[in-house]
Amino acid sequence: MRDLRPILLVEDNPKDAELTLDALARCQLLNQVTHVRDGVEALQYLRSEGAYKDLNHGGPVVVLLDLKLPKLNGLEVLAEVRGDRHLSRTPIVMLTSSREEQDLVRSYELGVNAFVVKPVDFKEFFDAIQGLGMFWGITNNPPPHPIRPSGQGRTND
Repeated sequence: MRDLRPILLVEDNPKDAELTLDALARCQLLNQVTHVRDGVEALQYLRSEGAYKDLNHGGPVVVLLDLKLPKLNGLEVLAEVRGDRHLSRTPIVMLTSSREEQDLVRSYELGVNAFVVKPVDFKEFFDAIQGLGMFWGITNNPPPHPIRPSGQGRTND
């Protein structure tokens, strides 16, 4: 049986989040989709800290990460995840409206798995999100996610 780990959506724009969640729902994925609104909350979710301390999800199948976020931006979140031995293999897709080459280059330097520019056209946006959902939720086999020993928060060793 396939491992049905959740999809984590990190998006602060309510309209983009609503469209993304709707597109993923229409894929009829069995994966739960969790939406958080800033970089700090994303790291808390991934590390099972704060409001997520009792969460035992085994890590998301993919993180759909916006670039421009409050508190910690997408590049800062990506750097933290790649620097944490418990999270470093987590698949991350940068999902952004930025077309800046420096954002693309920096994302790949930090180890992003894919960089997707949000299409402006509604149908293209919807199709892109559905494609991401189908690939990461069904087609791709995620790496095993080590379970962090109980009571351990952030570690970068």
